[in-house]
Amino acid sequence: MYKKIVRPVLFSFDPETIHHLAFRVIKSSSAFSKLITPHFFQVNSKKLERNIAGLNFKNPVGIAAGFDKNAELINELEQFGFGFIEVGTVTPRPQKGNPLPRLFRLPNDHALINRMGFNNLGVDEVVLRLKKRKTRLIIGGNIGKNTDTPNEKAKEDYIYCFNALYDYVDYFVVNVSCPNVKDLTKLQDVDFLEDLLLSLNKIDKEMGANRPIFIKISPDLNSSQLDDIIKLISITNIAGVIATNTSAARESLTYSNDKINQIGNGGLSGIPIREKSTKTIKYLSDNSNETFAIIGVGGIMSAEDALEKINAGADLVQVFTGFIYEGPSLIKEINKAILRD
Repeated sequence: MYKKIVRPVLFSFDPETIHHLAFRVIKSSSAFSKLITPHFFQVNSKKLERNIAGLNFKNPVGIAAGFDKNAELINELEQFGFGFIEVGTVTPRPQKGNPLPRLFRLPNDHALINRMGFNNLGVDEVVLRLKKRKTRLIIGGNIGKNTDTPNEKAKEDYIYCFNALYDYVDYFVVNVSCPNVKDLTKLQDVDFLEDLLLSLNKIDKEMGANRPIFIKISPDLNSSQLDDIIKLISITNIAGVIATNTSAARESLTYSNDKINQIGNGGLSGIPIREKSTKTIKYLSDNSNETFAIIGVGGIMSAEDALEKINAGADLVQVFTGFIYEGPSLIKEINKAILRD
């Protein structure tokens, strides 16, 4: 029903416009729909539960950062069968992000290109919403820096967000790999990351609640850079990695170069980055002796894609583009496949 009726209607609108409209519809849905929605989309089984980095996940399928940036749907998304939710990327101050248009569909490739630019309402507003949290699902906080914050002061932005969110999220993700924020990927420098992660670990120990910390990495890293990530995690003793973010590359697309150039810069997600993401996961898992947790994301459009990530070494998986193209039934299909596997 979703792909034959609902998706064609949704895809007839500008992607960012329909995203906001869908949020309003879900938010205002009746008590009756909230009662019956779980019946159609949730799979509840003890066999799906996972304990990763000291956290108990209801099931291993989450919604990736970028979908619910401002924690608007943290209570409603549980109805669709997710095992965890990641909000953000959140910055210290509100920011509008990049100019419109900044989100583009590539239907022939089941892909998206976005250059949103960390548009969000700021960490203080997100905290106010998290204070009203009703769901028991694990919630992660994906943190970044404001676009106008120079890189030499970026650490202060990450620490500000970390402190503000600390009492209201269950884990943190340090986002230094988004290709849509000017100069952000330069923060993947190992020395900067080591200093930042050690600082966040120190704060975590002082706070005493033991919030696991992950870093989100690019699918465009080479093996030498991935070796650096493995070494970095060993030195800083953080919980693990989210592999991967969107890609700056334009490989495996069926559209003409003119069409792609017309869209311009942005991070590519969906099927075209699936294989690259899976290879990154496998490399990290094989070369680290599975010493840290891996959350796999990138091109998961089916249950088979999710199992591919898990078999490559992912402990948990996240969806984003697949949720948009395949609809909420994707979560149920993945969880049922995990039970069968």
